[in-house]
Amino acid sequence: MDTTDILVPNLPESVNTATVVSWHKNIGDYIKQDEIIVDIETDKIILEVAAICNGVLESIYEIEGNIVNSKQVLGKIVHSNNTNNQEINQSIKQNLNIKNQQTNLKIKSKNINICSPAVRRLMSSHDLDEKNLQQTIINNRITRQDVESYIKEKNSNPQLQKKLIENKNNNCMRTTKRVKMNYVRKCIANRLLKVVQNTAMLTTFNEVNMSSIIILRKKYGNNFKEKHGVRLGFMSFYVKAVIAALKQFPIINAAIDNEDIIYYNYFDINIAVSSTTGLVTPVLKNADLMHMYEIEKKIQEFSQKAKNSKLDAEDLIGGTFTITNGGVFGSLLSTPIINPPQSAILGMHHIKERPIVINNQIIIKPMMYLALSYDHRVIDGKDAIGFLLKVKDILEDFNMIILNL
Repeated sequence: MDTTDILVPNLPESVNTATVVSWHKNIGDYIKQDEIIVDIETDKIILEVAAICNGVLESIYEIEGNIVNSKQVLGKIVHSNNTNNQEINQSIKQNLNIKNQQTNLKIKSKNINICSPAVRRLMSSHDLDEKNLQQTIINNRITRQDVESYIKEKNSNPQLQKKLIENKNNNCMRTTKRVKMNYVRKCIANRLLKVVQNTAMLTTFNEVNMSSIIILRKKYGNNFKEKHGVRLGFMSFYVKAVIAALKQFPIINAAIDNEDIIYYNYFDINIAVSSTTGLVTPVLKNADLMHMYEIEKKIQEFSQKAKNSKLDAEDLIGGTFTITNGGVFGSLLSTPIINPPQSAILGMHHIKERPIVINNQIIIKPMMYLALSYDHRVIDGKDAIGFLLKVKDILEDFNMIILNL
């Protein structure tokens, strides 16, 4: 019988490992081509692994909770176009008990309760932990149904609610809650720590008067949406300003590789967006060739995919420079951390009306702080400051883009 391995996809750049989150099929189940078999989670995204052929799930090598590497074998499919293929099913069933015993032993030895990120968020939002829940038998796994059933029972049971409130009131002054750091948070922590330890990171700041951009958006926003079907946001202005500045300061669009400096002659811009597991940075490939409406549409697509955990590995691979906008969360000023192996990252912040001096007069204007964090091993302060001033000048007078100044 012909078989096909179920493989871990190519993981995004700078990601070494992933964890198996959830198997959607059991051994012996029939699987159609392109049907999702298993989810794996990196510190950036959840990846859905689909079947590349019709067949029957013959083996599961990596159970939920296991750490896996790029292109590692997760399981095996026996080729079949017949949902009732007795020969295959009989062969699988002969080994199924043994494999189940092995799997159960692995689970018991780990003594873990596994749940998906969505279930973890649901539990956290209702202040629940594993002790509150009746776990399922299969794979010792907490499911959304377990959580929802418990919440429903709690809401419909006055005595249980009263007991929970009493317990909470009795312990509210002296309580602690210990939660094991999940795999995603561990990876993020390790990567950020490496950036701080292995780069000579420095941040320089400036501020920009956003009046001209705000006037442009108010004047042409409705026409833009009517023609292109997407809202005219701030990010497309930021991307255009950054690319123009990168062209004048190519060292900002470079990276260090041992004793070499790699200059990129293309502009793949990472845009930080919120996902179910935190901020991720999908890439606008060849952003210098994109119109503003194309940038807005792509960012909208990235945001939607990130919220639904549907970002592909291809969305996250590469990138030469990163823009992060903490202003959407209300941040007035921050020092962003470089996205390795890049050499710089630009932080945009909350636009806030502040008094500034223009022509010896104090005037209220919508101001925004800019923060450029950069690797001082590659980028000198003069270039970093010049780059930031260029971004500021363009945002304060966007006609410079039209005139290629």
